[in-house]
Amino acid sequence: MQNFPFTLVILVVFGFYIIASSIRILNEYERGVVFRLGRMVGVRGPGLIILVPFIEKMMKVSLRTVVMDVPPQDVITQDNVSIKVNAVIYFRVLQPDKAIVEVENFLMATSQISQTTLRSVLGQSELDDLLSQREKINLRLQQIIDHQTEPWGIKVSTVEVKQIDLPQEMQRAMARQAEAERERRSKVIAAEGEFQASQRLSDAAKVLSEQPSALTLRYLQTLREIAVENNSTTIFPVPIDLLTPFLNQGVKKEQG
Repeated sequence: MQNFPFTLVILVVFGFYIIASSIRILNEYERGVVFRLGRMVGVRGPGLIILVPFIEKMMKVSLRTVVMDVPPQDVITQDNVSIKVNAVIYFRVLQPDKAIVEVENFLMATSQISQTTLRSVLGQSELDDLLSQREKINLRLQQIIDHQTEPWGIKVSTVEVKQIDLPQEMQRAMARQAEAERERRSKVIAAEGEFQASQRLSDAAKVLSEQPSALTLRYLQTLREIAVENNSTTIFPVPIDLLTPFLNQGVKKEQG
C-alpha cells in the first residue's frame, strides 16, 4: 500500500506523456504525412492532429516557397570560355506525400539537380548568349529543373542566374571590344554629319547659282556682319558680277 502513491504518479506521468506524444498542432503552411506501422495512411493538417501512440508517426512538411542559393559553379561555355556562375532557385512543395516518400531529402536533391542542370545548360551556350539572353536561359533552367523535380511533388517557379564571373583577360578583351565599338559608332555618326552637311551645301550652291540676286543678298548680309565688329580696317572682296558693267563700258570706249 505504501507504493501506491508512487505508482499512481508514474501512471499519471506516463499518461501525460502518451497524450503529449499523440497530439500535434500544424500551422496553416504545414502538412503532416502520417505513417501507420510503416505504411503511409495520408496527409493531415493544418490544425490539431491526434496520432495513435506507438503506432502512428508523422513527418511535417512546409508548403511555403523555399529560396535556395545555388553555389558558384565552374562552367566552360560552348566557345571555350571558363566562367564561374551562381544562381537562386524558388520552389515549393505541392504534394507533401511524394516529397517524403519519393525522395530521401527533397531539399538536398533539389539543390544537387539545380547545380548539375546549371552546369549542363550554361555549358551548351556561348558567352554572348549568357550575357545578352539571360531571361531565355533562366526560363530554360526553370523548365528543366521543374520537369526533373515534378515526380517529387515539387514545383519550381523561378530560376535566376545571379552573377557571371569572367576571367580578367576576358574582361579586358571585352572592354577593348566595347571601346572599339563606341569609336566605330562615333566615326559613323561624324561621317553621316559630314555627308548631310555636304548635301546642304550642295543644295545651297544650286539655289545661289539659279538665283543671282540671292547671292547678292548674301554678300550684303556678310558685309553687314563684318561692319558690326569693331575693326579699324575692313577688307572685303567685290564680286566680279558687280564690276562687269563697268568693264564692258571701258572696252566699248577703247573700241570706239
